[in-house]
Amino acid sequence: MLGPCHCCVTLSCMSSRIIPAVACLCLLWPVMPPGAWAAGSPIAEVICAPRAEMLQRLTLTYGAQLAGQGVRNLEMVMEVWTTPRGDWTLVQSYSDGRACIVAMGEAWEAVVSDPA
Repeated sequence: MLGPCHCCVTLSCMSSRIIPAVACLCLLWPVMPPGAWAAGSPIAEVICAPRAEMLQRLTLTYGAQLAGQGVRNLEMVMEVWTTPRGDWTLVQSYSDGRACIVAMGEAWEAVVSDPA
């Protein structure tokens, strides 16, 4: 059974999420590396910037907060940032100070596990 946060995908539901996502990408446009929008490139949707700039935009512009993080390897940390309205952003931070958005989505739900 679907919870209250799940809904059928409708044009109005999609447009309420797509327009802010496009606005987010437009704000990050100046920090994208040259050629990042190359047709057919698997990196076309990855947005990178210095980590301090990335976190400033996530927190100040979108009100995002760090929801969780984990070490991927000696050079990378994965972080999930969420907003109060349920949008989420997966950020991969590198030891050289770069950070890249590798995925974004909506309807984030924090899962609270029962103590064992």
